[in-house]
Amino acid sequence: MADNNFAEEEMTVELELDDGEKVSCAVITILTVAKKDYIVLLPLDENGDNQDGEVWFYGYKEDESDPNAEPELIYIEDDDEYEAVSDAFDEYLDNQEFDELVEDTDK
Repeated sequence: MADNNFAEEEMTVELELDDGEKVSCAVITILTVAKKDYIVLLPLDENGDNQDGEVWFYGYKEDESDPNAEPELIYIEDDDEYEAVSDAFDEYLDNQEFDELVEDTDK
């Protein structure tokens, strides 16, 4: 399930994995769950595609005192916390699909 249309429009970030590999990711959204911010990333291959639809969730923090500082991404280690973010993302997707349906009927 590759959706190339948003790759050009959306913001991307480059993640360095534990093994040193760098992966370019499209930023899907930032969610707030239990008063914490989380970022949803779509890993992209060298052609800017995502073949499997897999997304990655990370905790997300911005430095309030320095708007130019890179945001901090925090690995989610707690299973319950990860599940809560996953559920929030599912709800986000449901709302996006609903919004697209409403927009289509307005035309």
